[in-house]
Amino acid sequence: MANVWVRILIGGLAMLAAVGYKNYRDLAAPGKRPDLDNNAYWGPKTKEPYKENKAILPYDISVKQELIEDLKAQLSRPSKAQPPLEGVGFQYGFNSQELAKVVKYWRDSYLAKWSEREQFLKRLDHYQTEIQGLKIHFIHAKPKEAKGKKVLPLLLMHGWPGTVREFYDFIPLLTTPSDKSDYVFEVIAPSLPGYGWSQGSSKTGFGVAQVAVVMRNLMVRLGFQKFLVQGGDWGSLIGSNLAGLFPEHVLGYHSNMCGNNSPMGSLKLVLSSFFPSWFIDSQYVDYYKGLGHFWATIMEEMGYAHIQASKPDTIGNALIDNPAGLAAYILEKFSTWTNLKFRDLPDGGLTKRFTYDQLLDNVMIYYVTNSITTSMRLYSESMNKAQFALEVDRLPILAKSGCTRFAHEIVHAPDSVLANKFPNLVHSTHYPDGGHFPAFELPQQMYEDFIAFVKKANFS
Repeated sequence: MANVWVRILIGGLAMLAAVGYKNYRDLAAPGKRPDLDNNAYWGPKTKEPYKENKAILPYDISVKQELIEDLKAQLSRPSKAQPPLEGVGFQYGFNSQELAKVVKYWRDSYLAKWSEREQFLKRLDHYQTEIQGLKIHFIHAKPKEAKGKKVLPLLLMHGWPGTVREFYDFIPLLTTPSDKSDYVFEVIAPSLPGYGWSQGSSKTGFGVAQVAVVMRNLMVRLGFQKFLVQGGDWGSLIGSNLAGLFPEHVLGYHSNMCGNNSPMGSLKLVLSSFFPSWFIDSQYVDYYKGLGHFWATIMEEMGYAHIQASKPDTIGNALIDNPAGLAAYILEKFSTWTNLKFRDLPDGGLTKRFTYDQLLDNVMIYYVTNSITTSMRLYSESMNKAQFALEVDRLPILAKSGCTRFAHEIVHAPDSVLANKFPNLVHSTHYPDGGHFPAFELPQQMYEDFIAFVKKANFS
């Protein structure tokens, strides 16, 4: 009788092992490319059949003086902001005493030299073209001279609440020949659709996968059949979608916010919290703080994402005619996302890494283009059942990839978690400084990491 029970036990264990192995294979299996329409129309309703205007034209980002005068008037209104609680810095959000300083500087100093700031923003070449019904703005920066270097095209993408302003110190490093690299780069830095000078979609269903199609079509329109991709925040997700959907176009992918939202990646992320030594190199253990820290951060710092994923127009409409509120909403992220410890400071540590001029340049792009609402809609269009059902996250990125981590980024993913998403990860780095906006905060460090990736990838 005992032998019978032993056989039943062995059979049961074998069955469990078989089921477990099948589930593991299902989790690890790469996904199939979804059937996306590469020419879908996202513009407003038209009476006539749509015909795309393929012209690539210089774009003037000049701002009318009456808009600046109206902004001055709005910033001159008496503030009714409540004082912060005693002993509170940025833990409750943007400190109203710091906001008063920002508004005063914006009104009395920054706008007084607006022509100077506008010329600064114009120092890079701006263009516009129409893609799938949307007028897409982009910066096109070419090397003035290659000096024998190989020129590689690079699609450089920002996220929220950033803009192309993040890249103004980074782009010149990329386009200038250096003894540190055999390569120099021709940079295309678009304003994401709905951000800054790029038109937002008039239709629902325009999530990260659809934006990736628009970005691919932009690069092809400009004559680049193969190119590099770099991005953080939404730029990272759009870039990984683009690399997964169009591997024939992407030479290499580099990000300062690599992630893996595939089923296998999510499972490994959970397991790495309980068994860190199995997944994390001991020398980098301080970068990976486990699920407890992750969920605490979600609860404390991601409320904005919930409202933008569910009711973007509500918060957008509240900010449209409220420049001080717009500044508070945007700049709070440049405090906490640069370093969470800055929450404890009464000024949020804003000027520890940035100047008011830099930060207000970024706010102004949202303000003068009235794009805060359309920018936030990307959350609602990307965080829904229809977008998740595409399962683009299950597509592996076959291109040579590089992932860099700056210490004060809110969350990191170790290489073991990234493995099935990035089977050709040739470059992985950790830096003891820097946060969510490294191209803005530490452009030289970001440049050196990027060219180190390109060297390892050897795009000869």
